[in-house]
Amino acid sequence: MKDKLHAISLGAGVQSSVVALMAAKGEITPMPSCAIFSDVGAGERGNLRAEPERVYEWLDWLEKQLPFPVHRVHSTKGNLIEASQKMRTSKKTGKQYWCATLPFFTLEQVTAAKARKGILRRQCTEDFKILPLVSKLRELCGIKRAPRGEVLAVNWIGISWDEIQRMKQSRNSFIENRWPLIELKMRRSDCLDWMKRNGYPEPPRSACYFCPYHSNKEWGRMKKENPKEFEMAVKFEETAQKLQGDCEVLRGKPFLHNSLVPLKEIDFSDEGMKQYDFGFINECSGNCGL
Repeated sequence: MKDKLHAISLGAGVQSSVVALMAAKGEITPMPSCAIFSDVGAGERGNLRAEPERVYEWLDWLEKQLPFPVHRVHSTKGNLIEASQKMRTSKKTGKQYWCATLPFFTLEQVTAAKARKGILRRQCTEDFKILPLVSKLRELCGIKRAPRGEVLAVNWIGISWDEIQRMKQSRNSFIENRWPLIELKMRRSDCLDWMKRNGYPEPPRSACYFCPYHSNKEWGRMKKENPKEFEMAVKFEETAQKLQGDCEVLRGKPFLHNSLVPLKEIDFSDEGMKQYDFGFINECSGNCGL
């Protein structure tokens, strides 16, 4: 039996960056063969980047610190932004439908007095993060199909001790997930301390600027510190709402914030947040933005 391939699932955020740098220093063993970054903004039009420019700048810097390669992969479905803003026509019914891919919060006005809340199915993580990584691992292992009962690859995931509930076993039989920060009982704050002690700069937060799972604190920070980025999210939401209006299948109006209020109208201060009845709990799957 050949040795297992060890690879880091690199989100280019705080935790996975620390895992990669600790591995480079030999503080986590064995030395991985590579790291894999799933670029949701890649594809035919790679200029449509879904993550902030500072994330790509950080990734460029991080690559130079590592003794192993970083593979940048993308979905066969292309660019997440384009995929989330596209109308399709059903071959069976001939009706137009909008393939949202994101877990938008929705509000459907059933009657003048009754509204129905909902949330769309999350496809973005699976299609644009996990599947490209699995495909690359399959390629690196030299297999087209996963052999039964044989683990060929160990996927290192940067979930920290304070997010232990986000751990999930791999659904692919040839991949075994590993969580080095859980093994070391390191929290996100410990990761930041480790970066500081070793003289490294603090990594940026890695996440799509239009992610519905942003916390109120993150939306508020973005609005204050990165107004251009926030305005891009506002326009993204407005485009989605227009597409939904033209859709013959989806009835609920989509929103990026769980208050079901347009982003541009929300007061993200602590006092402002008290006026909203959220009705939802954000449940990130733990595969993005680490």
